[in-house]
Amino acid sequence: MNQASIHKYLATESKKTIANDVEALFEQRLATNLTLIKDLFFSLYTEKDHKNSFVKLLRTLPILFGQRPSPLKVLDVQRINEGNWYQSEQLVGMQLYVDHFNKDLKGLEEKLGYFEKLGVNFVHLMPITPRPQGENDGGYAVNSYYEVDPRFGSTEDLLDLTQKMRDKNMYLMLDFVANHTSNEYVWAKKAMAGDPKYQNYYHIYPDRTLPDEFEKTLPEIFPMTSPGNFTFNTEMKKWVMTVFNQYQWDLNYSNPEVFIEMLGNLIKLANLGVDVVRLDALAFMWKKLGTVSQNLPEAHALISLFRMCLQVIAPGVIFLAEAIVAPKEIIKYFGSGTMKGNECEIAYNATLMALLWDAIATKKAVLLYKNIHSLPEKPKETTWINYIRCHDDIGLGFEDHHIHEIGWNAKSHRKFLLDYYCQKIDWSPAKGHMFMYNPKTGDGRITGSAASLLGLEKALEQEDQSKIEQAIAKIIMMHGIILSYGGVPLIYAGDEIGTLNDYSYLKVHNKKEDSRWVNRPHQDWDTIAQIDAQKNHHSQIFYSLQHLIRLRKQHPAFSDRNNIILYEAHNPHYLIYERPMGKNNGVLVVCNFDEVPQAIYENTLGSYGSKANPTDLISGEKITFRDGTLRLMPYQMLWLGKTK
Repeated sequence: MNQASIHKYLATESKKTIANDVEALFEQRLATNLTLIKDLFFSLYTEKDHKNSFVKLLRTLPILFGQRPSPLKVLDVQRINEGNWYQSEQLVGMQLYVDHFNKDLKGLEEKLGYFEKLGVNFVHLMPITPRPQGENDGGYAVNSYYEVDPRFGSTEDLLDLTQKMRDKNMYLMLDFVANHTSNEYVWAKKAMAGDPKYQNYYHIYPDRTLPDEFEKTLPEIFPMTSPGNFTFNTEMKKWVMTVFNQYQWDLNYSNPEVFIEMLGNLIKLANLGVDVVRLDALAFMWKKLGTVSQNLPEAHALISLFRMCLQVIAPGVIFLAEAIVAPKEIIKYFGSGTMKGNECEIAYNATLMALLWDAIATKKAVLLYKNIHSLPEKPKETTWINYIRCHDDIGLGFEDHHIHEIGWNAKSHRKFLLDYYCQKIDWSPAKGHMFMYNPKTGDGRITGSAASLLGLEKALEQEDQSKIEQAIAKIIMMHGIILSYGGVPLIYAGDEIGTLNDYSYLKVHNKKEDSRWVNRPHQDWDTIAQIDAQKNHHSQIFYSLQHLIRLRKQHPAFSDRNNIILYEAHNPHYLIYERPMGKNNGVLVVCNFDEVPQAIYENTLGSYGSKANPTDLISGEKITFRDGTLRLMPYQMLWLGKTK
């Protein structure tokens, strides 16, 4: 039982005596979490030196709770009583840039009906806070944590949007860039002006002595555009830690004042009506000499401390871990040991994402099976974000030893994947681009829209109808997997209509060196306006995904209760998994990753064989077995249900 479960129990037991009095429930949550907050705080900051800071934190918690709007306090209590609402099969998400979607927040509000038509009710808006002019890492160099950049509208526009979304039972996710600020943030400006208090809010050094020690073990995140991890600031004449880009200053969380102030920023963001907070770059939040300063135990303690405080103040708001790290590290962001289930409620299933792209390129699911089998079960109170791509690049984040175990050479295999997706192999249908290739290591990442990476752009150029149909089948199958796998499916805006790569970024000075902009297209509303009238690849993809979303919401088996069983396919081209529920309410998902038809033996399907008289939920047709086998067309997917 994690802390959230305890809060639900106590709130239920207290109904008769305090009648859901939000103030009394706050005091109850504070009392329940206080010991954990104290232990986490003093695991990071020595009690001898930082007792006063802890007292300050305790005084801050009720102040921050007092700032939370009353309607959101009531919603918090409702969410506690609901339990793990974020595990529901009813949730389907979309990620987008506001200005690329429909100009600004008011424009986005006008399109809420579009989300409803598709079936989307969970929206992740890329950063809408003020940022530097010019290069700003797509908004992840923040000048404010809770204000709205005028180009997107106003705070009032955001409050209107979140109210409208709540009225429609829709959820909003916004980013909290916890690792760093921009060099224009108010603290950075005060530090540059010579204020020692704010210089201690960052990792700032008078000479290269400590930076050089750090560099011995710190990897380079953007080796081509931002080599090294420190930048010399001419105003201070000092060195600043800038792990990501020169204009992004890493915060110094070894200073407890930074934590307390960032907690205030977090609550101000949550008070705008945010349901899910995406903790950006959380793996990097704690720095330690002699390490890579990623995934450190202190970083996990820090995240748990944020969560325990957030649960006290705004328990209806949850965390998503933006940890695109090795599979064995991702699972830790749900919490481990005594804090199991008490860190982040949601994490990106980056492992599944990367492995799906591997399966498309190899036409085999063998590496996917190998990796999934090795993952430990996540805490029952948590869930995944499942996605086939996001605003960022596609990294090949699986472990080399799994590649070796299936008889492949890891270095050669990674090179093949980069060549396949980045137009280095003539026969490949993909039209992707390389991002941050490191010639020293051979490592690189992939950019491109889902449709272009899955062959639609090239097929349309060739006017090859069979290849067009095959690309569409890949798009539908990939989305069908994330809609059925277990977690919150997240579709990138434009992928639902098969939008191709957007090459306009090459004409924009502060974007042309960043190939990730190729997969951040503007929403094509002209095409969408014709979606009902024209039968083309856009409408085929849209209505196929709409149908799958509707089916997902009709089948509670797709809710995430750690109810996924991976079936051994005995055919390397197949991926098969069951979402069990009761005797006859489960669903078996069967996918063929090959470009030619493939047969599979009936006994591979377990209890979903001919005796169950199974129906494909997607087509509504009964399944026919011939000579004890089932045959799937290229990139075909079945959702099998038993006849009751």
